[in-house]
Amino acid sequence: MSKTTKQPSSVKTGSGSVSGKKFEMALHKENYILLAVAFVIVVIGFLLMTGASNNDPEVFNEEIYGFRRRTLAPMVALFGFIFAIYAIMKKPSVDKK
Repeated sequence: MSKTTKQPSSVKTGSGSVSGKKFEMALHKENYILLAVAFVIVVIGFLLMTGASNNDPEVFNEEIYGFRRRTLAPMVALFGFIFAIYAIMKKPSVDKK
């Protein structure tokens, strides 16, 4: 006497739905947009750290100790990383209709 179990009709295999629920992403569209903005801010911070290339290694360039490279650029990049954490943690806004 073997017992057979039926699978619920709402369970689908592959890329379908499970128990009648639609597949949901881990984050919402708003979160992904904010993550893209955070990525752009981080890239801007790293671009601010770069400078003109000096092909002559014998010439010292004082520009590496400037405000932009030592202070502003790391702060912008750090803000981008903090903003990325916020973008991941932010709960999506609820639309009330």
